[in-house]
Amino acid sequence: MLSHRQIWVSGILATAFYLICTALAYFNYPLAYSPLANWLSDLGNPLANPNGAFWYNLGVVLTGVCLTFFFLGMEIWNDGDKRRRIVLRITQAMGIISSLALIVSALFPLGAQTLMHEISGKAHIFFVGFFLAFSASLFFRLPRMPKWIPIFGILAAVINFIYGVFLFSVYIAEWAAIGAFIVYVLIISGYALKQDAPQAVTGHGEQVQGLK
Repeated sequence: MLSHRQIWVSGILATAFYLICTALAYFNYPLAYSPLANWLSDLGNPLANPNGAFWYNLGVVLTGVCLTFFFLGMEIWNDGDKRRRIVLRITQAMGIISSLALIVSALFPLGAQTLMHEISGKAHIFFVGFFLAFSASLFFRLPRMPKWIPIFGILAAVINFIYGVFLFSVYIAEWAAIGAFIVYVLIISGYALKQDAPQAVTGHGEQVQGLK
């Protein structure tokens, strides 16, 4: 059965896997490395980073797998309303496709399979943008969801759009787009963790969610 726990565990694990494996790849990178002069995927380039590429690409694959469970777990916000359910389904589909594209980008790393990597990388950014936009729309429609969460989702979607359409050749723009997405995942995970608090039991034996 799906629960809030699936959201926050998978979201936190996705972030942890990516950051830890990125750090391992960075410490093995033999050249100077900077967000002003390098793509994140340079860390996964086996030609430029022969001792660290494995770690970065492993982290991306594990992140993609965890994010897939994260997007599937968003089913907890299916409250039966037909319109919200449609938006939720689109949100989940966009997220899952973006995760698959992310995994493909790691299986075909920059340098070794550059063309396939670029195609899958662009697809990842494209579908992440739709996930951000539709998830923000969904969260605005949920009565109990704090409005600052979808507002941040819209901000992340705008950053993603600017990078994907206007600044796709700018290194730091990629860092900003990916960073905003990671923060958004952590925000949703934190909210789900808060909602996963123990339930209180009423005098009639009915379970009600604790006050926030």
